[in-house]
Amino acid sequence: MYYIERDAQGRIIQVETQPFQTMTGQSEACTAEIDEWIRQQEIREATLLQLRQSDLEMVRVLEDLIEVLMSKGVISITDLPLAAQSKLTSRAQARRSLSGLEGLIADDDEGLI
Repeated sequence: MYYIERDAQGRIIQVETQPFQTMTGQSEACTAEIDEWIRQQEIREATLLQLRQSDLEMVRVLEDLIEVLMSKGVISITDLPLAAQSKLTSRAQARRSLSGLEGLIADDDEGLI
């Protein structure tokens, strides 16, 4: 059984296998419309997961970029807001503490910039 919520235009906005408070209908079979909605949700979830992973990778790129700009004297850490200074300092300390583990943790991004 599928429990469905539709918007004012009749488009599916939620499908669940258990009843929920805002449901507006139900279907015993998985119709083509329900199947398409489920497929679109799976695509959306995969895309969101990809973006989350990309965000984590971009953090490292930005951190390296800031480090390069500081080493070239283009910016100083004090040019950044206090919250950013604190985060960068904390991450730098964490990296230094891990670097003592020599080879136990691989840095796959080494040499990107």
